[in-house]
Amino acid sequence: MSDELQIHLRDNIRLLGSILGDTIRSQVGEGLYNIVEEIRDLAIGSHATNDWTKLVELMGQLSDDELVPVARAFSHFLNYANIAEQHHQVSCGREQLRNEDLIDNHPLPGSLTELLPRLLAKGITGDALYDAVTTMQVELVLTAHPTEITRRTLRRKFNEISETLTVLDDSDTTPIQHQQQLERLRRRVLSHWHTDEIRREKPTPIDEAKWGYATVEETLWRALPDFLRELDRQLFEHTGKHLPLTATPIRFTSWMGGDRDGNPNVTAKVTEQVITLGRWQAADLLFNDINELREDLSVAECNQALRDKVGDNPEPYREFLRDIRKRLQNTRDWAEAKLRGRELDLPIYLYDHEILEPLQLMYDSLVECGMQGIAEGSLATVIRRVSCFGMTLLRLDIRQDSARHCDAISEITDYLGITKNEVSYKDWSEEDKQAFLLDEIQNLRPLIPANFPASADTKEVLDTFNVLSQQPPSALGAYIISMATHPSDVLAVRLLQQKTGCQHPQRIVPLFETLSDLEGAAQAIDRLLSIADYKSAISGHQEVMIGYSDSAKDAGFFAASWGQYRAQELISAVCEKHDVRLTLFHGRGGSASRGGGPAHDALLSQPPGTINGSVRVTEQGEMIQFKFGLHELAMRNLELYTTGTLEATLAPPSKPKQRWRDMMQQLSDNSVLEYRRIVHDDPRFVPYFRAVTPELELRRLALGSRPAKRHVSGGVESLRAIPWVFAWTQMRFMLPAWLGTGKALMNATEQGQQVLLQEMKKNWTFFRMLMDMQEMVLAKVDSRVAAYYEHRLLSVVPVKGTDTDSSHAALKALGEELQAGLAQATEAIKKISGHELLHNNPALQGSIMRRNPYIDPLHITQVELMRRLREQADGEKPLLEQGLMVSIAGIAAGLRNTG
Repeated sequence: MSDELQIHLRDNIRLLGSILGDTIRSQVGEGLYNIVEEIRDLAIGSHATNDWTKLVELMGQLSDDELVPVARAFSHFLNYANIAEQHHQVSCGREQLRNEDLIDNHPLPGSLTELLPRLLAKGITGDALYDAVTTMQVELVLTAHPTEITRRTLRRKFNEISETLTVLDDSDTTPIQHQQQLERLRRRVLSHWHTDEIRREKPTPIDEAKWGYATVEETLWRALPDFLRELDRQLFEHTGKHLPLTATPIRFTSWMGGDRDGNPNVTAKVTEQVITLGRWQAADLLFNDINELREDLSVAECNQALRDKVGDNPEPYREFLRDIRKRLQNTRDWAEAKLRGRELDLPIYLYDHEILEPLQLMYDSLVECGMQGIAEGSLATVIRRVSCFGMTLLRLDIRQDSARHCDAISEITDYLGITKNEVSYKDWSEEDKQAFLLDEIQNLRPLIPANFPASADTKEVLDTFNVLSQQPPSALGAYIISMATHPSDVLAVRLLQQKTGCQHPQRIVPLFETLSDLEGAAQAIDRLLSIADYKSAISGHQEVMIGYSDSAKDAGFFAASWGQYRAQELISAVCEKHDVRLTLFHGRGGSASRGGGPAHDALLSQPPGTINGSVRVTEQGEMIQFKFGLHELAMRNLELYTTGTLEATLAPPSKPKQRWRDMMQQLSDNSVLEYRRIVHDDPRFVPYFRAVTPELELRRLALGSRPAKRHVSGGVESLRAIPWVFAWTQMRFMLPAWLGTGKALMNATEQGQQVLLQEMKKNWTFFRMLMDMQEMVLAKVDSRVAAYYEHRLLSVVPVKGTDTDSSHAALKALGEELQAGLAQATEAIKKISGHELLHNNPALQGSIMRRNPYIDPLHITQVELMRRLREQADGEKPLLEQGLMVSIAGIAAGLRNTG
């Protein structure tokens, strides 16, 4: 990064901060502006001196109606810092691309420019490289985030601010144009100030799906074909062959409207509406594309195949496109009518090939007539869009808990009188279940009676399969089964698919989430693939999903990471034994404790041979915006996923040495013991967690459509992994990411293993990424902030839902123990790395240092509001609740992370 760009980043942050200050002064008043400035000055000074006394004293004197605008001011500033940093990332990328010397001598790590020559230099042939790219299957699965904070309305405003900064960067703008852009910036900031940053109602699953479709419309619709065009250029340059026009080495899928596991709001009707909405959106986008194509393709010459379609028309391409446009309009009208509960009998595009074939016909005609340059323009872009997004924009995955399928089959068999020794299906042995399911799958007779009086839950399961049976294959992705521990869990879905008339059944993907599930995953897949009828039905391909969130909540980050690594190795070996190709689906989140991290590094840290040209990865909530919210960022992240997969396939890392594995197992065993000792076994932990974090208050936020808990009652085990992480992140403790790690690492160093650990960090990609993620998390942790939450909140009247018998002294003692564990983890990481936290990552270090003084007032505000709300437990407190929600959103923006 050049010093000039770094200065420019600071200038942009100052510019946005100055405009925000002017906005506060004009809209709220000089008095409030002065309070904000005084708090800002104290926050900067107190962060440097490590003394919050004056800052806390001042903020404690603020009235309820002053706390809200103060919280909004700092929250807005942190959002603007995010915008400036994203803009800065784009500027750095542009500078690198403009500088030919940098590209030639020091190409961007993870870029196609850097990777392809390196692979060829390693002896990989051009043909092998070409085959790997053209057969590669990378799927990024967009999922709704239960703690996604920022409203879609605000995301659009933020993108507009970023676009304005880009225009201001242009040295060719005149002084008048420059002033006009500054005025535009002021209008955007003013509009943001007068826009409610907090949702007042929880989004529905359809709202979430619309958010996903908006991401496609706003960036991916342009970015993905642009990236494929660049991939085609690079591939031709290095292999002499072009990327096939309909190749989709990387594409997107969605869970929004399909993930019903633990979310009663995702019904069969909702899933059908989401698919229909996607069809409307795809038809609308393509309708606009076809209009533009008609402007471009005014040429008269065409081949005989196209002439046979249009006759003697002097503008054959425009005439041919007229019919395509009309059918797209029909498709849009049909989908809109269906969403309104009406049926229209119109010729529409139902299958992707129905529109691809005429587009390809025009492309071939242009090429045959010597106009390849025209063919490779907007027409090629539209063909790539249809190939990647299809006629439903995003393929929809379905996810459901295995127990729901088991209960449905049990209810059906009970009704039919099919039992084993008067025992219901759900209580049969695994062998009996498999025998019954396989027999029924082979039996063509109906299983579900026409007038079967199903319970509400079973009816919902059957209705879902009926909806899926009516969809074309291109509309659907995988069918994922949560808690799939036995072959019967997979066979049950296959039976329900068959008996509800699914002509093109989705591939079935078992999901392994907890540490014990991961440890038994390979055995479960082995048993499944040993069933001859099942193996013959999957066409030599099995997909398995690895869950990162629940395993980390169950066992801690370190043990879960090793469990995931081992599970992948063993599952891969099982599939190889059965001569079945494996695709691993990584259910990663944004935070470190949920498997987050740089995509390229994450792919290269997987066990050698487990990414063999195909991989699926979830992208959640805020990470979708960070990675794909701007065109240039989307292009870069598509490139990183592509190069990471390509390198992991063609030049995977060496297998870890046995001594490294032994040490990793030791670290895993020790860390999980410490983690579970505190989180699962210490009776003080749940009361402490609920007292010092805003876990209970998070329920006031209208976040995702999904409940925060799987069950209404219960402790940590019933809490979903994402709000669990979110709560700890809000008070800067990030406990799920480091608890247990410090003790395990320190024990190893005290046993004289420090050199071995350093060897592992240097030479084992997997271990290096673990250490880097730990270092990043610990740099974001602020023990002073966490101690302040504890100090101020443990003395409040007991929080509803906590153990009222837990004494403050006992909880305080636990807090001291946790602080000691944090210090131990920090010391251990520094010992192994040999430097201070983030010494080797000055960009991230600078970002954290810039933000911390502005996050501190939000922490103090949040604690003050939590105290006031808890002390005044009865009755509604809308002003306090609004302030609390603003503080939560602001802290999430400041840390660029929720859960």
